[in-house]
Amino acid sequence: MKKNYKMTLSYDGTRYYGWEHQPDRDTIQGKLETVLSRMCGTPVDVIGAGRTDAGVHATHQVVSFASEAKRAPEGWVRGVNAFLPKTVAVRWARCVPEDFHARFSARSRTYEYWISNDPVRSPLLETTTGWVFRPLDEEKMREGAKALLGVHDFTSFRAAECQAKTPVREVTELSIIRQGSLIGIRISANAFLQHMVRNIVGALIYVGTGREAPGWIAEVLAARSREVSAPTFSPCGLYL
Repeated sequence: MKKNYKMTLSYDGTRYYGWEHQPDRDTIQGKLETVLSRMCGTPVDVIGAGRTDAGVHATHQVVSFASEAKRAPEGWVRGVNAFLPKTVAVRWARCVPEDFHARFSARSRTYEYWISNDPVRSPLLETTTGWVFRPLDEEKMREGAKALLGVHDFTSFRAAECQAKTPVREVTELSIIRQGSLIGIRISANAFLQHMVRNIVGALIYVGTGREAPGWIAEVLAARSREVSAPTFSPCGLYL
């Protein structure tokens, strides 16, 4: 009889084509399914709580899968990590009830975006942060970000190819901190649209550099048009 398992993953998504399995391309889901299928002796389908784009990272991505293989939690962690590439690791694993589903059981998701705000780009942060060489005013960014809290139609911040049935999402947290030359943007919501976080970050950067006033964020949100917002920002600094 199959048992249901839950894991959390961390990964450096720099060289991967995102989370979701794609033929003839390296993806996180593809790597994990290959290893689990090898360990279990039968094909294993892995469900993710969310999807990440090419180049995006994760610190705690929740996944679930079913298997007849029986292992202790630490056995799954050590066994899977022994075969995964160094850029991907299972943090912990446990057996969960049959009705647990990584995607549909998730009540919220959280992303962080880290920006290197420095006149000179850092080779050490090239693939782990977005880079903005112009000075950013984080106070103005915080002021503009307030308009995004709550339940809204986020059409202005979704990708043109987004397939979500509705653009309405509830953002429950949007905080911005500075640590030296690093600026961190943390966003929690019940769910996200494709490129939603990177599009929000792009808009906040427009405000932070003084290109737009903080009130512009509310105007973009109300317009419900992708054409009026800022370009999609780099995937490098995004973490699920």
